[in-house]
Amino acid sequence: MRLNYRSLPALAAAILAAGVVSCGRDTSAGDGRPLVVATTTMAADLVREIGGDRLDVRGLMGPDVDPHSYIPRIGDSRLLERADLVVFNGHHLEGRLQRTLEEMSGRGRRVVALAETLDPSQLIAAAEDFPGALDPHIWGDPMLWAAVIDPLADALATIDPEGAGVFRERAASYRAELETLDAWARETLGEIPAGQRVLVTSHDAFHYLGNAYDLEVRGLQGVSSASEAGLRDRRDLVAFLRESGIPAVFPESTINPKALETVAQEAGVRISDRTLYSDALGKPGDTFTLDGKTHDRGTYTGMMRHNIHTIATELNP
Repeated sequence: MRLNYRSLPALAAAILAAGVVSCGRDTSAGDGRPLVVATTTMAADLVREIGGDRLDVRGLMGPDVDPHSYIPRIGDSRLLERADLVVFNGHHLEGRLQRTLEEMSGRGRRVVALAETLDPSQLIAAAEDFPGALDPHIWGDPMLWAAVIDPLADALATIDPEGAGVFRERAASYRAELETLDAWARETLGEIPAGQRVLVTSHDAFHYLGNAYDLEVRGLQGVSSASEAGLRDRRDLVAFLRESGIPAVFPESTINPKALETVAQEAGVRISDRTLYSDALGKPGDTFTLDGKTHDRGTYTGMMRHNIHTIATELNP
């Protein structure tokens, strides 16, 4: 399985870069609050959790958008240029858009790559064929996601020094919430029998979750959803599914499920009718009730509870 970060057309990236360089900068959000632009839905949600109402937070990507293959819109360059701070995931989750963001940093603009604030020893190698490339899907492990909170709070304090205390308080509160989520996930996924602890999805977006909760993870495609699953990859996965006896495989919200459906049909394995959220959150306001509490799939914690409950239910029927 090979990484391929070439899905974002070079022309689109060049246009975006040119737009960022040429647009005049307006550092206010229009109401006096600092403007923070985040690339992915996960990054935008984290900024809102830590920043609260002190910030005007804008997200480039919406729900169900695949960041690996995101094509910038015309207005993105203007929004990026206006931003007091740009927050992105890093380690090439955003494809060639990352090059533009790094160029902004080189010109002295404030940017923070969440995954790149972590020690590389905490991260997973993306593939043997790509020495030095690291898996960017860090939010799969709530405790790794918690580890980027303080670097983000520090970055927010540089654009709003008066809010530094608020950011620290909100960071501590949200970290406690993620610790609760982690404990619940460990208990819930721990109930899956040993022979069924295998998570098969459309692409390799869940290795951090697998590492955190002792699940074997297999994806039809590589770490980047832009990579194509070769014939050998499909044959190998079909053979594995036939031998493993796992009850279900899982489609992802940002990836066309047809290839996985074909594999499941060939292997005689059921494909879950419950979609997992991998590279984007769900739609804000899409709620569900679990253990008497309402959760929103449009938030990180709601998305994670949806995924974990779905995996536990399908693999431990």
